[in-house]
Amino acid sequence: MARHTDPVCKLCRREGMKLFLKGDRCYSVKCAVEKRNYPPGEHGQRRSKPTEYAQQLREKQKMKRIYGVQETQFRTYFQKAEHQKGVTGENLVRLLEQRLDNVVHRLGFAASRAQARVLIGQGHFQVNGRRATVPSLLLKAGDAVEVAPRSRELVAIAGALEGAKKRRVPSWLEMDAANLKGVLRTLPSKDELAIPVQEQLVVALYSK
Repeated sequence: MARHTDPVCKLCRREGMKLFLKGDRCYSVKCAVEKRNYPPGEHGQRRSKPTEYAQQLREKQKMKRIYGVQETQFRTYFQKAEHQKGVTGENLVRLLEQRLDNVVHRLGFAASRAQARVLIGQGHFQVNGRRATVPSLLLKAGDAVEVAPRSRELVAIAGALEGAKKRRVPSWLEMDAANLKGVLRTLPSKDELAIPVQEQLVVALYSK
């Protein structure tokens, strides 16, 4: 599977905002957006009025980069969202929030979604008591995610939990810190889908 290999801080600078791709660093003064809040490259500081298409494209790129999915995968999620009842844009964000790597990150078991994907691939988590190694696994309401018994002393997870104290666990998730376990109580509602993306522009882009 294709993956991004350049410094991820460039992605945040390109979008002109923090996408929180590097965990604790994003909350510190070392954050690239804090130091150089303009797109990377020779012409990064030039200012021009974006076209309607450019605005739609930037919103799509932002959403892809926040959740760490590739174009083909993202388009599949969009098609699935289109066929669900309700508003397509909200359905799309909800599907991305249901991914196992996102839930692991939201619960605080990983400092970023990228780290969550690595930890999941190495078999450090269980879903409903069974080992899960697929980061894109879509969870359902009532599913339980927990750190595998052999991984409870893992330094990476302990460090992530410490750093997660700066963040709030979403209300649609329930965290049991003592047992290193979380439950997806319910699918997130519209008001709980708080990401800095105008999903209606993404829908407009794919609907052309």
